[in-house]
Amino acid sequence: MVCLGNICRSPLAHGIMQHMADERGLNWEIDSAGTGSWHLGSAPHRLSQKVAREKGVDISGQRARQLASSDFTYYDLILFMDKDNKADGKAIAGEKWTNTKTALLLDSLANSHQPSEVPDPYFGGEDGFYAVYALISNACKAWIDKLQRQQTTTT
Repeated sequence: MVCLGNICRSPLAHGIMQHMADERGLNWEIDSAGTGSWHLGSAPHRLSQKVAREKGVDISGQRARQLASSDFTYYDLILFMDKDNKADGKAIAGEKWTNTKTALLLDSLANSHQPSEVPDPYFGGEDGFYAVYALISNACKAWIDKLQRQQTTTT
């Protein structure tokens, strides 16, 4: 899960996806990172933590890190919060970039009436964090459903 600073959107996506995967008994390793280095080592934004905690997801132990080119070989799938993050990720990946294992998080909702990008709630109010949580939650569920279907058809 990748956003700009790894303190708002991607920690929420990381926590939500891990929580949902654990609930389904999936042995998945989920992580998050930012394309920028401004918040390295910082805990998630207080409002991201608050909204997640209210929904039963604990993200307080996460710490911001920067996306690395090695992530593109280590992880099976890298999901970006918006197109700018994806473009920055492509630059970071260099020759390790592949379109087959990268996507926008909201691509899983492409057939619905949802936006194509997760808006950054950093400069907004608390309501923005709740809206982002709902978007991310819907997208994570859709990704898990899709990946489980793919796994079933390839086994």
